Amino acid sequence: MTISTLPQLAEAVRSFGRERDWQRYHTPKNLAAALIVEAAELLEPFQWLTPEESIDLPEAKREAVRQEMADVLIYLVSLANYLDIDLLKAAEDKLAINARKYPVEKAKGNATKYDELI
Repeated sequence: MTISTLPQLAEAVRSFGRERDWQRYHTPKNLAAALIVEAAELLEPFQWLTPEESIDLPEAKREAVRQEMADVLIYLVSLANYLDIDLLKAAEDKLAINARKYPVEKAKGNATKYDELI
């Protein structure tokens, strides 16, 4: 099965859990916790690397990162499914909020938090 859109992924994730009767485990609290665990695992291949080394990963580490990114995405989509949140709309809305918080003329080229921008 080829998945090429977020709605297709959402349905595939929903079906995967339903086929295994995992709904009772997939509560918002549990899904958020699992998401955090997977996000921490995403950091592991980068541990102790220099910034330069983290940019040019060996293939084995790159694959580990790829797998952990997939886990993070799957848990995020599972949580969105449960809470009936349209992730694309949420991201669109959040980008608009961030654009107001970080106007280009103040934020370009620096990593200052929005409440410290002058």
